[in-house]
Amino acid sequence: MNYELIKVEKKDHITILTINRPDVMNSISPPTSREMSHAFNEFDNDPDAWICIITGAGDKAFSAGNDLKYQAEHGGEAVQKAYEDIKGGLAGNTARFDCFKPFIAAVNGLALGGGFEIALACDIIIASENATFGLPEPRVGLMAGAGGVHRLPRQIPYHLAMGMIMTSKRLTAQEAFQCGIVNEVVSRTELMSTAEKWAAEILKGAPLSIRASKEAAVKGLDMPLEKAVTHIFPGMEILRNSEDLIEGPKAFAEKRPPHWKGR
Repeated sequence: MNYELIKVEKKDHITILTINRPDVMNSISPPTSREMSHAFNEFDNDPDAWICIITGAGDKAFSAGNDLKYQAEHGGEAVQKAYEDIKGGLAGNTARFDCFKPFIAAVNGLALGGGFEIALACDIIIASENATFGLPEPRVGLMAGAGGVHRLPRQIPYHLAMGMIMTSKRLTAQEAFQCGIVNEVVSRTELMSTAEKWAAEILKGAPLSIRASKEAAVKGLDMPLEKAVTHIFPGMEILRNSEDLIEGPKAFAEKRPPHWKGR
C-alpha cells in the first residue's frame, strides 16, 4: 500500500509511524485511519517488527483528533460506514485488542480528542514540553467514544478523569506526568531520541517475554487476582515453547548479551 497520509520507517526491530497531515493538525479522517490500520496490520504480522512508535509530523500537534471538517463534509453516517471494515477503529489502534507488541506514543504537541485516545491506547507515552492533552468532544456535540471515556478512568483516579471528560479540561505535559498519564517529559528536540531510548530498553528483553507480559497484564485486569495469577494466557504458552526461553538462561550463564530471535 502506498501511504499518502502517514509515513512508516523501519529501524531494525522498531517501526516508526508518523501521522503526516500537519496542515490539519494531524487530524484523523477515515482514509487516515485506513492507512494507519494497514500499517499496524503489517507491523503485527511482521516477525521482525517488535516495537512501534507513533508520532505526528510538525511541531504543533501529535493529533488534534477526529477530522471534523471531513465529517461535516461527508456526514456522520458516511463516516460511521467507512469505519465498518477498518480494523482497530479510529487511527487503527484505539480498538486493536489482539496485538500485544509494545506501542510507544511520542507526543509532539496537541493530543486532543482522538489524538489523546491514540496515546491512551499505547503502552508508554513520552511527551514534549509543549504537549497538551484533553478530550474536548462534548464542546462540539460528540463524546470520546474511541476509548477515551473508558481508558482514562482506568488509568488515573476516577474524579480526575471525569473532571477532564465533563469539562473538556486540558492538561499540560507536566500535569499529565504528575497524573501518571505520561512516562517522561522532554524537550521537543529530544522527543524521538527519548522514545527510541525507551524502545532500546524494551529490546533488551526477549520480545516474546514482553508480549506475554503485556497480554497477561491487559487481560488480567478484567479478572479477579487469584484467577489472573493462575491463568495460562496464550502468550505464556508461546513463550514456554520458544528458542528464546533457552537463549536467555544460556546467555546469562555464559555472561554475554542474549541474541533474541522472537521465536
